[in-house]
Amino acid sequence: MKPLISSRAWEASKADSAPGQLSAPAAVSFPDEMLILVDQDGRSIGEASKQQCHEGRGLLHRAFSLLIFDQKGRLLLQQRAAGKLLWPGYWSNSCCSHPRTGEGLAAAARRRSREELGLSVDPELLFTFQYSATYRNIGSENEVCAVFAARTDHAPTPHPHEVADWRFVAAEELNEAVERDPDRFTPWFRLEWRRILEEFPGLTLPALGDAVQV
Repeated sequence: MKPLISSRAWEASKADSAPGQLSAPAAVSFPDEMLILVDQDGRSIGEASKQQCHEGRGLLHRAFSLLIFDQKGRLLLQQRAAGKLLWPGYWSNSCCSHPRTGEGLAAAARRRSREELGLSVDPELLFTFQYSATYRNIGSENEVCAVFAARTDHAPTPHPHEVADWRFVAAEELNEAVERDPDRFTPWFRLEWRRILEEFPGLTLPALGDAVQV
């Protein structure tokens, strides 16, 4: 991958906000926020705090991942902030998080895109999968994860507590980077990206319009 976007460019992108961009709130994630516990079929079975869900081997909970492509078919990658508990500094998909009680997954993806990236997008569901992964001896992800895709015409204005850096990257360059150094990327993103290439290659092509191409 090429050198990361500079902090000066990041500041310039914030000052250059377009209509599809929204300013980030003061905070978007808390250890005591309640997540939705699910069974192996994805059915809700209760709640637990975010901290509890990620301790040890993790409690199975509902989540989503959003992959945002520009009109050239390049994927918006983010580098997770250094203050993140799990996989800090790793490169990953555009954003990921958890729905709140009573909130639909697509609505949660739209909300998180605004909060974390300053982007207003219209996500479309691609697939759902279950995975688990452990980060050192610190904690784990154990999720039933819905994967969404969206298009944008705008550069993000990321929340600094969530995102250390970002860039739009073409599929060929990303494939080379993942093959060369897979440990720079989060485990869930590597699983998602493989399936995107196999089942939804149209996403990585130039857009014919505003809609997601699958």
